Amino acid sequence: MTKKRLLSVLTALVFALIAEGQVPAASVILGRKEVPILCYHQVRDWKPTDSKVSKDYIMPPANLRAELQMLADSGYHSILPDQLYAYLTKGTALPSKPIMLTFDDTDEDQYTVAFPELKKHGFKGVFFIMTISLGKLPHYMTREQVKELYQAGNVIGSHTWDHHNVKKYQGNDWVIQIDKPTKQLEAITGAPIRYFAYPFGLWNRQAIPELKKRGFVAAFQLADKMDPQDPLYTIRRIIVAGGWSLKTFHAAIVRDFH
Repeated sequence: MTKKRLLSVLTALVFALIAEGQVPAASVILGRKEVPILCYHQVRDWKPTDSKVSKDYIMPPANLRAELQMLADSGYHSILPDQLYAYLTKGTALPSKPIMLTFDDTDEDQYTVAFPELKKHGFKGVFFIMTISLGKLPHYMTREQVKELYQAGNVIGSHTWDHHNVKKYQGNDWVIQIDKPTKQLEAITGAPIRYFAYPFGLWNRQAIPELKKRGFVAAFQLADKMDPQDPLYTIRRIIVAGGWSLKTFHAAIVRDFH
């Protein structure tokens, strides 16, 4: 079975499970070994004006190339959210040394720099799109670039309209921040948008039923442990800091997802 066909079957399985309501108890999901999930933002060289904190969110292209090369040389296989969902809910087998590569905030360098590097190693990524930025050149991706990422087998997820903190949503915020962006992304990809990343990694319990009723089947935060009640909506990622050495990078994956 080809990779494309396998992913198609897994996607069908995920939606079948959702339709049948066959999501296991939280304890079952929490009992699965965690899959390393990495989070990247900007992919560019540092500038003299970048602050120390900013550099944690800015990955120099040479560093990204070295990290992806190391993952490939070490036998890691990139997986996508449908595969992770099937694994967490049904125990569906994953490839050896699975890892998920995610990119937040719509920066164009994710398309111009990261995308070619992913392709070089046969990796796929998950791109969480903040729709306010779409088409705002020279720093953000266009709709056509997002569509190309999707058509190349990557996953497009929602990251709100303008990165507004979910914990502060009131009134019409769910329509502005989630409903409209989701429709926009679905129009671009021609496919349902089923995965969400919380801005700043911040979530609250009130957000989860709102995401569920809008058709999201999982949501990604950052470094905190998965919630014991709703692990599928608090899946953990780590930000890969721009200044890490390869030794630190590898140690973080092993340490944080043991």
